[in-house]
Amino acid sequence: MKSLFFTLATLLLSLSFVGCENRVDTKVSEVHWDRDMCARCAMVVSDRHNTVEVKNPDNGKTYMFDDIGCMILWFDEEAPSWKDRAVIWITDANTGQWINARKAFYDTQNITPMAYGFSAHKSKQDIKQNQEIIDFNEVVKRVRVRGK
Repeated sequence: MKSLFFTLATLLLSLSFVGCENRVDTKVSEVHWDRDMCARCAMVVSDRHNTVEVKNPDNGKTYMFDDIGCMILWFDEEAPSWKDRAVIWITDANTGQWINARKAFYDTQNITPMAYGFSAHKSKQDIKQNQEIIDFNEVVKRVRVRGK
């Protein structure tokens, strides 16, 4: 009986260590509106329809940005090793809901906190007719040209 108890105790202890495995949280973190500051320009994050949140996939550290342009230039300036693996969330311009920035659709002529003008949308249908629609990679290119 003691042998069975010892075996079960050892098994449970082993399983508890497996459960303690470090998992990095890449979900959206809570934003402290009007208190959190942009990691690049230090402006207070207050625009609930153009905010960007970046998660380091290695440790889950969160970086907030008031405009997607600030995020792109911050990546260029800081050049973190995890840049291409970063989890990037952006608020939908219409709903304020968090969406995947790499999969979002962008229109190009908006009033944004740092005047880059790019706002994200979950689907193309959410963008008004006769507006230019671009993808994440095109936003990156255009911000870099303007940032020089």
